[in-house]
Amino acid sequence: MAVKPIIDTVSILREALSSGHGAKYKRLAEALQARILEGSLEGGAKLLPHRHLADRLGVTIGTVSRAYAELERMGLVVARIGDGTFVRQRDLERKRDAGFSNFVEERPEQFDMSRNMHIPGLETSLLAQSLADLARDPRTLAELTLYTPDAGLPRYRQAGAHWLAHGDFQPQAEQVLCVNGGQHGLLCTLMALLRAGDTLVTEQLTYPGLITAARMLGIKLLGATMDEEGLIPESLDELCRHNRVTALYCTPTLQNPTTGVMSASRREAVAAVCREHNLLIVEDEAHAVLVADRPPPLSVYAPERSILIGSLSKAMAAGLRVGYLHAPATLVGRISATLRASCWMATPLAMELATHWIDSGVADQLLRQQVAEIGRRKALVQGQLEGLSYRTHPQCPHFWIEVPEPWRASDVEVDLKLKNCLIATAEAFAVGRAAVPQFVRASVSNASHDDSLLLHGFQALAGALRQDLGQFDE
Repeated sequence: MAVKPIIDTVSILREALSSGHGAKYKRLAEALQARILEGSLEGGAKLLPHRHLADRLGVTIGTVSRAYAELERMGLVVARIGDGTFVRQRDLERKRDAGFSNFVEERPEQFDMSRNMHIPGLETSLLAQSLADLARDPRTLAELTLYTPDAGLPRYRQAGAHWLAHGDFQPQAEQVLCVNGGQHGLLCTLMALLRAGDTLVTEQLTYPGLITAARMLGIKLLGATMDEEGLIPESLDELCRHNRVTALYCTPTLQNPTTGVMSASRREAVAAVCREHNLLIVEDEAHAVLVADRPPPLSVYAPERSILIGSLSKAMAAGLRVGYLHAPATLVGRISATLRASCWMATPLAMELATHWIDSGVADQLLRQQVAEIGRRKALVQGQLEGLSYRTHPQCPHFWIEVPEPWRASDVEVDLKLKNCLIATAEAFAVGRAAVPQFVRASVSNASHDDSLLLHGFQALAGALRQDLGQFDE
């Protein structure tokens, strides 16, 4: 904020404190609200730090903090941890408040490294062939125009059981429910098994779709400490001992965004903590299907309390919106009721196509194609990141890259956007108000098949980070 607006604002706030009525923080909030709405404090303007304003006004820091919190509640300001409090304007919202979208209206000249999605391949021609085959099957077509059972037709559930199975985990079709993609499955699970006001523990950095769903349903999120494998059991235990926790949501394989994979012993320890504190477990395997030799899901270690969510989105075609839930038999009815309430049933046409692909081996073919293309693309760009600190996994479609001090991930994001490249920052994945680590996520799974664009994007990213390093060394 420029000096003149600061002086004017402080003067107006002093007058509000001396002449107004009610609690001091409310008088400050109302005065600042008036300045923002009339345009005296423009969008993007940074408010004085809490301590500085408190000293100038002769009030406590707590009074200023409550005033700023009231403005944030009204949607007039945005508090960015480590940066300060700003008058809200377009594109200034915290990533965790704005929510994460899997569809970005980028300009044609922009190269998008911000999202993980399936890389287009043979599925278009295979879809055309499958639809042509279906058109010659009037009996099945007639069936697709009718309502189906809420959990899905038996053959759809059997295909889902086959898709979710790996190693010692061999789910029964009766425990599988068909849903319109993994996000729909997550929402149905939360709606069925948790209530507004319940507390759910997740990783400190977690899937943004969970953050959005929890906010909509009034579910409180607590972030557990993480290491290279993901969620730490001791942190989960500590949170349970000091809070009334109902459930755990986690991504043990290819944790999003940190790329961690829990060992079998870690999974067993997490399951033991959940059993001790009587927690439900919601496990997300959207990306896990890319890892053929992954450890067993938590459902193996705590089958009586675990819900497993899988989908086809990362493996073959996100637009089909096909997903599957595996739940304890005692919870299938409750989740089915929520599925009915949300959409009656998963879309039969999509489920029919998915079932045909899974039964015929097409799904495995597309999955192998996806894994191979991810590996090829990563090998192409990995050399660009030499000398930088990052994490990844051979089958993970993204890199999790540390931003060198003293620079911030948001600086890198803005710099790259000016160069028509999009990335995601850690803030989009952060739970709560704890300090956000300075990392960015860069994915190789853009829809483009032009390798030169992919190389250009990662060269621009590496260049921005190395430029920061050079400036810091000077």
